[in-house]
Amino acid sequence: MKMSKSKKNIVWEDREVLFDLPFNYLRLRLGEKVFDRIEPIEDTKGNSGSKGRLVVTNLRIIWHSLSSPRINLSIGLNCFISTSTKVVNSGLRGATQALYVLAGYGTNRYEFVFTNLSPNCVRHYTSVVGVHKAYAASRMYRDLKLRGPFINNKQLRVLPLEKICLVEHGLWNLSSESGNLGTMVVSNVRIVWYADINDMFNVSMPYITIESISIRDSKFGNALVIVIRPACGGYVLGFRADPHDRLGPLLKELQTLHQAYSEKPVLGVEMNWGCEISKPKQDELEELEEIGEPRGEMGPSLYLASQQSHNKEDMDVQPVYSSYLGLAIEPLKPGFTLKSLFEVQTST
Repeated sequence: MKMSKSKKNIVWEDREVLFDLPFNYLRLRLGEKVFDRIEPIEDTKGNSGSKGRLVVTNLRIIWHSLSSPRINLSIGLNCFISTSTKVVNSGLRGATQALYVLAGYGTNRYEFVFTNLSPNCVRHYTSVVGVHKAYAASRMYRDLKLRGPFINNKQLRVLPLEKICLVEHGLWNLSSESGNLGTMVVSNVRIVWYADINDMFNVSMPYITIESISIRDSKFGNALVIVIRPACGGYVLGFRADPHDRLGPLLKELQTLHQAYSEKPVLGVEMNWGCEISKPKQDELEELEEIGEPRGEMGPSLYLASQQSHNKEDMDVQPVYSSYLGLAIEPLKPGFTLKSLFEVQTST
């Protein structure tokens, strides 16, 4: 099955829950980047007993079976309803605590349970929850907003990754019979218009929501028309300028910025743990670079009794008394002390 043209032209990855996708749908789209890649992860509810890989991006989480990548799922971050942990019965680990995700798409609700098969690793939980919080906190980059608090004293509240490119005064919004005179602020992320008489009468239109920008004839004469994608509200907004010849240069500027955004989208989801892949490969999901442990994660120096070798000599080792704990304990491995094991280690 080939990816439809409509899928190529819009960002759908964060707004749909899909199963067993062809490879084209698993490729990273423009602007999509990987924050974490974790394995082995079990999709305990849907594919219990099968080891898989969990890929966490700024738009969705992807899980696929390691033995058969055609068995996969893609969960858009916008579809998340809640996340939590719960004790489940894993086909590979038995009773254990796992990540529980409740998601909604259309009229359906879906429950997903992801179990990390690596002992004492909680990255599958911290990564997914952290990225979802960053996604939810950056909706102004991706959602159309009407009458929002993003104008303060005639000034746009600029987003962290936003740069203002153009301010155009004296534009009439044609949403009423008489029109409303206002100002248009154009950035690398969105087009914002607000009324001069009341800046709470406003609209913020991220480029990601815009289907087309053109000049059309209206009952007010030539008007700049911005068409919003149906999935984002389906609005058609018109603006008039005096004199009319101002619209031509403005249209060219807006179309250029819209095209530049389409080629390099700014989606606004940023993480600070320092483990993001700098240049994820677009062509092959399987070729994504392995990334490091998030900050604060227990690294390879974690002391586990199970890491002791199980030869005959180790089986004969007898417990020793520890005055530090007042208990009989297994002899420590060389280079470890009880004091060091109780200290919290941070990554540098």
